[in-house]
Amino acid sequence: MTITIILLIAALIHFYWAVGGVWGIDKALPTDSKGNRLLNPPQPLSALVGLVVLGFAYIAYELWQGNDDNIIVYAGWGIATIFLLRVVGDFHMVGLFKKIKDTPFAKYDTWFYIPLCLYIGLSFMLMLLEI
Repeated sequence: MTITIILLIAALIHFYWAVGGVWGIDKALPTDSKGNRLLNPPQPLSALVGLVVLGFAYIAYELWQGNDDNIIVYAGWGIATIFLLRVVGDFHMVGLFKKIKDTPFAKYDTWFYIPLCLYIGLSFMLMLLEI
């Protein structure tokens, strides 16, 4: 259930950004060492990400309830894979092997986003192994 709540909060934050909110955005998007954003997603993309994360929360809830339908199980494995790959990263901006390490985002990535993604990915795996 914790994973469902975490994902609901993440979806709400993305919806907040989609309507023009700026709180936390400076720590959520990677920048270069001069502070220039390396990603600048449009607001509709934040809404789309919010919807996807909301779907992830639904899958987490269904798994927590013990739903073993094939579509739920396959989606769960896909979500676990997505979050565990996010931990590894892109070998440039995000993840354990990022090259840019001296920005505010990089610090948040190391101390918050990577552990959070690891927790979510492993939690999905554990839920899947229990059904």
